[in-house]
Amino acid sequence: MNLVLAEAEAGRAVGSVFAAAHGRLPGTGPIAHIRARGFEAYERAGLPHCRIEEWKYTDLRVLMRKVLPLVPIPDGAALARAKAAVDQAAVEQAIKLVLVDGIFAPRLSDVTELGKGVDVRTLREVLENSANGAMAGLVLSTTTDAMISLNTAMVTDGVVITIAEGYAVSRPIQIIHVATGCSASSFTRSYLQLGKGARAAVVESFVSAESACGYQANNTTIVLVGDEAGLSHLRVAADAADAVNISSGIIAVGANAKLNLFNMTYGGAVSRYQGFITLTGEGAELSFNGVNLIRGKQHADTTLVVDHAVPHCTSRENFRAVVDDRGRSVFQGRIIVRPDAQKTDGKLITRALLLSDRAEADSKPEFEIFADDVTCGHGATSGALDEGLVFYLRARGLSESDAQALLIQAFLGEAIEGIANESLRDFAATQAERWLEARR
Repeated sequence: MNLVLAEAEAGRAVGSVFAAAHGRLPGTGPIAHIRARGFEAYERAGLPHCRIEEWKYTDLRVLMRKVLPLVPIPDGAALARAKAAVDQAAVEQAIKLVLVDGIFAPRLSDVTELGKGVDVRTLREVLENSANGAMAGLVLSTTTDAMISLNTAMVTDGVVITIAEGYAVSRPIQIIHVATGCSASSFTRSYLQLGKGARAAVVESFVSAESACGYQANNTTIVLVGDEAGLSHLRVAADAADAVNISSGIIAVGANAKLNLFNMTYGGAVSRYQGFITLTGEGAELSFNGVNLIRGKQHADTTLVVDHAVPHCTSRENFRAVVDDRGRSVFQGRIIVRPDAQKTDGKLITRALLLSDRAEADSKPEFEIFADDVTCGHGATSGALDEGLVFYLRARGLSESDAQALLIQAFLGEAIEGIANESLRDFAATQAERWLEARR
């Protein structure tokens, strides 16, 4: 009975958050109806918990407990604080698109530097213009996942990027999410579409201003990679130490297209990146590499569902976790091979390095294979640093912390080297080095 009362009170609290935010949410008519359906779907499910298989290691009813009120619209002071965070997080030579507390900030963005083959609009603009009904419905598409449904209901803004057929973007595009508030939540959704034969490198960064604390971020990114297109997509979650970040990716990869996806998490108290990737065209190739760098009491979850829907597709997943203190890293990799997806080639490997006796790494590789002519394999390992190697390096003049850092860099190297774009690869290596420096 107490459980029922607690769930009822939580439902009322979320309902009041949705009602209070209603006047700030862009879009009327059909858009408002989509939002209402999203909220109803979330209300039926509530926060995901350990009795849901996909969330068994990340119980948000315990780790997150409730949905916080929507963060206020950023004022001049918030934008000034955000600028310092943007300067620190920016990738060299990247075209910046900045979202501050869930609202697009043109003053901090490089909108004028985009080429003619790239069209960028804000999600708010798309939702408020009735002529964009079809696009709005596509961008606000939802799934059975409760957190994506909540995002559908509460999203305030994002960016909608369309890259023309055959166009190659010469510089990386960086979407920077900056949090400046405290004890509040933000909801963003972005949409990226590459036309046939297009090429691009995209970075998503999640950072906080110096004063931000205790916030919640909920982001969904929808990506359509057209036939014969190529996308290098890097995600870095470097939120405030007490923040919660739940991010989702809904991705479709067309025929003979290539997606190179990398995810790194080293910030936040609780984080989860869940990617739903469908290989929709024959000859599609997916390369996923990921890294969790965890210490203190951090909890970081990376969950992937890769759907081989058609024949002759290839997927590679390589995930590494470095866990210190009482941190907990989670990796769930599920590969589905449909009955018609003959000649599938799918491989998954996850490895965890535990730097403390109290550190925890949960790995769950899964295959669901409904075809009979496939090449599939998976593996999972975990362990501590090799004391013999540490001794060897110390015997040659390195301190213990330097010896450990060198071995950790080598452990992470294979995953980071999997990033196709050189500038993004250097950026990811720099982020890992910052984490190692802070650990010493």
